[in-house]
Amino acid sequence: MLYGAILIGMTSACSQSQQEQVRKTPFELVDFKELPDPTADTLSDWSMVENGLHASFVTIDKRFPKSIAPDFAVEKQASVTGWRGERVSAQILLWTNAELPGAQVEISGFRTENGGELSADIASAHFVRYVMTDEFADGCGHRKPEDFVSSLSPDMLDKLSSFDLEAKKVRPVWVTVRIPEDAKPGSYTAKIQVKADDSPTQELDLSLQVINQALPKASEWTYHLDLWQHPSAVARVEEVEMWSDEHFEALKPQMQMLADVGQKVITATLNKDPWNVQTFDPYADMIVWTKQKDGSWKYDYRVFDKWVQFMLDLGINKMINCYSIIPWNNEIHYQDEASGELVNVEAKAGTPIFEELWTPFLVDFAEHLREKGWLEKTNIAMDERTREEVDGALSLLQKVVPELGISYADNQKTYQRYPNSDDISIAAKHPFSEADLKDRQSRGLNTTFYIYCGNAFPNQFTFSDPAESALLAWYTEASHFDGMLRWSFNSWVENPLTDSRFRTWPAGDTYMVYPNARSSIRYERLLEGLQDYAKIQVVKQALENKGDQVNLDRLETAIQKLKITKRNETWNQDLNDAKALLNELSVQLVQ
Repeated sequence: MLYGAILIGMTSACSQSQQEQVRKTPFELVDFKELPDPTADTLSDWSMVENGLHASFVTIDKRFPKSIAPDFAVEKQASVTGWRGERVSAQILLWTNAELPGAQVEISGFRTENGGELSADIASAHFVRYVMTDEFADGCGHRKPEDFVSSLSPDMLDKLSSFDLEAKKVRPVWVTVRIPEDAKPGSYTAKIQVKADDSPTQELDLSLQVINQALPKASEWTYHLDLWQHPSAVARVEEVEMWSDEHFEALKPQMQMLADVGQKVITATLNKDPWNVQTFDPYADMIVWTKQKDGSWKYDYRVFDKWVQFMLDLGINKMINCYSIIPWNNEIHYQDEASGELVNVEAKAGTPIFEELWTPFLVDFAEHLREKGWLEKTNIAMDERTREEVDGALSLLQKVVPELGISYADNQKTYQRYPNSDDISIAAKHPFSEADLKDRQSRGLNTTFYIYCGNAFPNQFTFSDPAESALLAWYTEASHFDGMLRWSFNSWVENPLTDSRFRTWPAGDTYMVYPNARSSIRYERLLEGLQDYAKIQVVKQALENKGDQVNLDRLETAIQKLKITKRNETWNQDLNDAKALLNELSVQLVQ
């Protein structure tokens, strides 16, 4: 009997109260202060630093501790290279031994020696803000801040036009250049001026090499990027009502950032929070289930439809992955019309109650998707469930709605038992069969890998080396996956602007971008790698068309050096060498 397993543990009013309690964490979104540096770096010797403002180009592959006095040769010139339509980055480090208010960074237009020009608005400079981070340690598991080494890490790219420089501190500045699609190839130079009150202006030269190759638009990239979205987090930090028009307005710039990196998947929910509130903000319902007085079921899809259409309109339109038919606590909930209560039910996959509850929904959901024209792109999704649970769920799906697709994150070789699953993601470092990958690809099935709190390298924690984010796409190519899944794009912690640590998992694991559509070093370097992946496909195809096996082999050798899930001493240089080779070959192809 269904009611034998029902737990009436929560009323509608109680649920609303819990949501309101979670939202009562307002923080300053603009005029905030970074947390104090907790490290011994604050004792760094600044006595050798001369008075005034200092500026130098530095590598984008390093994070610079906030309190350590710089000790390197100053570089006033730097060069970046890219295709037409590509976005490239440089980094400047500012420092001073005394407070300097009102620092500003101005970038001129780009000019060639023969008079060619690119306007100044193709470049932007962002002051990089420091957030509190911790360490990998044992990776996954509950954490107390006092048990882990904490430090400040530069990550968030702020949108301030000026910045007050602190005494005896450094301040990175991230420079982004968006090469126009119609830019003429050649070598350009721009002047960068760094100004601050009562200090001589610092001037730097940035060279831009434009290669005569066109980068495909992000919407055309073949890389299957699946970064899970979290609408509830946006509602909380923006202090707007969940699913209101104001909420969707706040969501738009955040989700546009996903479209800009070629995101392919919409993350949607089927019932209550699929992950049992493992995030700071619970996932709000997108579909409301109601058991009517006569025992029949009614499903309200209005929020689901609005969310999906919103994402489709942004151009994220390959898949709709709906979580989860196997929630992490095996519970679902519904409104009981007769009692007016919100009822929780434990329904383990494979049990009679599971089939009784899910069957009418799945039938109705499939029909609704068919009417909307979304059936062929929708998958019922699962995340790291046991063999028994997956078997129970897939058995029901195949019996009731075989027309619906199936997607799951897999760490148990489930794909070998269900070889026709539409979309699977295999945990990084878990063994997989090259033959299985080739077979799935030959049949048009999607196979990605995923990174999570158990992967020390490569990953995207706020303490990870910046180039790890770029490496991920090269690893995809080297391993012949179709793309990558990462569990969270914007599951923000209590105050993500200043402290990236969370009660579970290494710092930064829960989000990649910041409120108010602020970018990050991790996001920019991820985009860099995704652009590289798109360029690799173009260059490989061109070399194959020319029958240039020598250069194909050179490129493949460089790529295979990056098939790594464990840090080695040369990985970052190997990555930079591979990137340089890719640009070299792309130049040769148009000469």
